[in-house]
Amino acid sequence: MSTPSTSHATLRYSAMRASIFLAVFLVALLLAHFGVLPVTAGSSGVFLLLIIAALVSAPISYVVLNKQRDAMSEQITGGIERRKSKSGSMASRIAAQNAAEDAVDDALRAQQ
Repeated sequence: MSTPSTSHATLRYSAMRASIFLAVFLVALLLAHFGVLPVTAGSSGVFLLLIIAALVSAPISYVVLNKQRDAMSEQITGGIERRKSKSGSMASRIAAQNAAEDAVDDALRAQQ
């Protein structure tokens, strides 16, 4: 089972990443509104603000969300390991069933 520090780590990281992006976008929008950023009105201006927000929020998120990214990585790695161990035990059960079927088949052929 997941520990409390790693449960929902992906959701927590994604929400925090989106929050940082939205905060930077709102700051860029305000700066454009007051003329600090020379952005034209319309959809091309909004698109430029989105690009600026993405470029500025990426390094901020990289530095600020280091701990959350590590927790998310731990959660994903743990899930992969559990799936691998589960499929490994399934493979051994299938191999045992195949061996039992082969033994029954060999016994029936020996009787004929």
